[in-house]
Parts: sequence; C-alpha cells; structure tokens
Amino acid sequence: MSAPPGDSAQSEVRVALEGFVRTLRQRNASAHTIKAYRTDLAEFAVFAGPEELKAVDHLFIRAFLAQLYERGLGKASVARALSSLRSFFKWMGREGMIEANPALLVAAPKLPKKLPRVPTMEEMNSVLDAKMPEEAAFAERDRLILELLYGCGIRNSELTGINMDDIRLRQGLILVRGKGKKERIVPFGDSAQIALREYRPRRAEVLERHHHTDESALLVNLRGSRITTRSVGRIVKTVAVAGGLPREVHPHTLRHAFGTQMLEEGADLRAIQELLGHERLSTTQRYTQLTTKQVLEVYDKTHPRAK
Repeated sequence: MSAPPGDSAQSEVRVALEGFVRTLRQRNASAHTIKAYRTDLAEFAVFAGPEELKAVDHLFIRAFLAQLYERGLGKASVARALSSLRSFFKWMGREGMIEANPALLVAAPKLPKKLPRVPTMEEMNSVLDAKMPEEAAFAERDRLILELLYGCGIRNSELTGINMDDIRLRQGLILVRGKGKKERIVPFGDSAQIALREYRPRRAEVLERHHHTDESALLVNLRGSRITTRSVGRIVKTVAVAGGLPREVHPHTLRHAFGTQMLEEGADLRAIQELLGHERLSTTQRYTQLTTKQVLEVYDKTHPRAK
C-alpha cells in the first residue's frame, strides 16, 4: 500500500531533523540547546507539510516566520527560530541534502537595543560617599574620576582629554571637547570640587617625582603621564564592584545614570541633551529610560484629562 500524499515529504523533513539532532548530541550540545532546536524545527516541519526540502526557498521561510508573528511570538523568539533554521539548513548542505541554504537570504528581526541597568542614586551615592577601596592605587584621582563621570555625564574620552587650563574653578565649569572636536561647557558640583581640591596636591607630587611628564593633563597616572581611557575603565570597574555594583558597570554606565537621573528629577530633556553633548534629541531619549510608573506619574500630574 502506497503512503498517503505528503507523508514521504513530511517524513523527509522529520528524518533530516532527527539526523540533525543526533549530530548535535555527538557534538555534546547541551540538552537546553537541543530542546530549543527541536522545538523550533518541529514547528517548521508541521508548517512545511508536504513541501519537499529542495523546494523550500527564502520566501517560504519568510512565510513561516510571518505565521509565528501572527501567533503572537515576539521578535526574540522569531529570531531564534530563524537561527535554528539557518543551522539546520547549513547541516543539510554539508550532508548533501540541499544545494544552498535559503535561510541565509532571510533578514533577522531587528531586536531593540538593551541598555545596561542604571545604578540608582542611592547606589551611586553609596559608592561615592564610601572610602576608596584598597585596590585604588591613586585614591584621590580615582574619586575625582567617578565624581566627574557621574557628576558631569561626560564621555570617557572627554574625561581623559581634560587639561588643567580647562577647569573654571570659580564658576564651577569645565571646557569639554566632545565628538568631532566640538567643545561645550559643563558644570561640576561641590562634590567634584572637593575631590579636585584633594587631588591637586597629590597630582603635583607625582609630577614633581617624575619631572612633570605631562603638566597639561588634569588626570595623570602614577608615572606622571596622561591617563588612558582603558585605565579609566579599569578604575571605574574596580571601585564600582568594591562598592557593591555589578561587574558590568563601566564609564558609559555613569554617563547613562547621569542623564536618566537628571530626567527623573525633572530636568528638561533638551537641557540634558546639551549637557551630554548629543547632536540629536533622539540620542538623548535613548540614553534616558523612564519607567512605566514614572510615565504614569507625569501623565497624571500634567494632562488635563487625567485629573
């Protein structure tokens, strides 16, 4: 008795799927990985029905992904399904089952960029108010680094580029050179002023000991040379982790925290844009993340129909 129409084609996909899974096991893939592949590819086998593998093209795969969207799956799940298909078809190509990988012609869904978690004001104050950790080789300088990054929202490269002549101490302002050599003036608060006051005599000692290697630079290393962005990154991570913050913290995290917390405290978005040195307001909006609760609070307080 001959098989019903479509059974041979459907079994072709399933036989290939089982062969792919066996290969994954032979390569010692994790059980979680195998389960994810099997789930995604079993759905594709059902969707393909009687379609022969050699007839599956990129348009067919797009139709499968569209069906996943219709069922309510998110972009991350659809992207994972496409990744599974790419691996599956790549394996079939190596096994000589197909001539080309049609999944490579399908663009993956664009996933939203995830911003790192921003330390809270309480967390940042806890780190900055504490004594510098023992790992800090130049404690006064390291405190000033954190005070300027968090207190001014400047970039790592802008920080290392600051010269002594750029400090307007009486006005509490710093001349900063941003991207494209664009200059802007940013204010710095009392905490940064105190940190600067404590750092300057220690800086002078280092420069004198090393015969003023770089007198122009505000921030120097223990050899008297201008500090590098890589060193700043290492210092921020060391101090942050010692203060209980996650290891993912880096100089850009403090800049992000500056913008987010200024917005939370009621600062105008365009003022934050100016302070951060963003050319486009849309960039500032991406840096600042409002929680749903904050959005609702603003709406309730400001919209006439919400009251």
